[in-house]
Amino acid sequence: MKSPRILGMILAGGQGNRLSPLTLRRSKPAVPFGSKYRIIDFAINNFMNSDIFSIYVLTQFKAQSLTEHIQRGWRFGTFLSDYFITLVPAQMYRFEELGPVWYRGTADAVYQNMHLIDNHDAEYVAVFSGDHIYKMNIRHMVEQHIATGADVTIAAYPMPQTEAHRFGVMQVDDNWRVTEFLEKPANPPGIPGDPTTTLTSMGNYIFSRKALDDLLDTNMGGSGAGFDFGGDVIPHALENGYKVQAYDFHKNPIPGQEGIPNTYWKDVGTLDAYYEANMDLVSVSPDFDLYNHLWPLRTSTEFSAPTKMVFETADRRGQAFNSIMAGGTIISGGTVRDSVLGRAVRIHSYALVESSVLFDNVDVGRHAHVHRAIVDKDVVIPEGTRIGLNPVEDAERGFKLTENGIVVVPKGYVF
Repeated sequence: MKSPRILGMILAGGQGNRLSPLTLRRSKPAVPFGSKYRIIDFAINNFMNSDIFSIYVLTQFKAQSLTEHIQRGWRFGTFLSDYFITLVPAQMYRFEELGPVWYRGTADAVYQNMHLIDNHDAEYVAVFSGDHIYKMNIRHMVEQHIATGADVTIAAYPMPQTEAHRFGVMQVDDNWRVTEFLEKPANPPGIPGDPTTTLTSMGNYIFSRKALDDLLDTNMGGSGAGFDFGGDVIPHALENGYKVQAYDFHKNPIPGQEGIPNTYWKDVGTLDAYYEANMDLVSVSPDFDLYNHLWPLRTSTEFSAPTKMVFETADRRGQAFNSIMAGGTIISGGTVRDSVLGRAVRIHSYALVESSVLFDNVDVGRHAHVHRAIVDKDVVIPEGTRIGLNPVEDAERGFKLTENGIVVVPKGYVF
């Protein structure tokens, strides 16, 4: 049986204002995560591991860092026309129709690039967010979409009803056909048979081609009903009789994870959520496993030296506990505990790094102490400096302090 033609479109233009200062010079999907990755890598890996190799990445805000990352690390050979990961910046392709406008929302980003879908002759279009941390077998979702005869299928994350008011939510019937879509309701609906659980939208969609054409022509080119999928296109589809199905993310099968429900999904939209997701990785048995060889997590290749820990005397010992670190890092007589370290990090003698996230090329001087902090790239922390231990001192340096007390040091900060 011939496989359906599936085109992936990853929405990677988010500003990520709530992640500032990490997004002062980069978009949210380009923010480093988990020692060696960028946030965008997890969406791309989900497509790759699902055998979907035709992928457009739609960019807009502060895209240079993201562009360089994908160009360096995500390339196929040049002889396979259906194997590509192509960057698509906002370029006013519909200028004659819309005038001088950039992407006005998630649905408008796809609408302004409908010619790419035409060129690929796609039967189904998978429109996914590029700024969440999770694993997902997208092809399994496509199979349900086809089996149910849906026009639109929405990836649904079941969560306690008491927490769902922060998200777009769905009401479904006994067959999980969506009957209503609500944006951040005060009293989210439960699901059939379980009123304490609500289905929240993950912002990931499978569209049948004709339905996508019709819905976008109506919402963007016709009535101008709105520019986002969640707030505009999906409610319009429900009002006009389109078949919209919910897909239970918890039933998504991941190779190498048999018998373990797929329940990990993080929207790292705030600094505290971003920090917590990184800390999830250093637990003894993390819910999000980076080490499943049947679901490899690729990223751009950096030709860095191996990590090294040196010195072993009574008071000067290079050591790390419950931590992960990328290549080129040297722990030279210092201690790292419960932390995530990027590439080419240097921890000097007698320094202590605890419960922190350090980006590439951070240098921690002798006797320095870094506690519950996020330190962006290219920061040299002088000898004896204390970060995350005195809020007044951190504030005087201009560092951002989150609601949960995490200190954020911006890229290239000079003490």
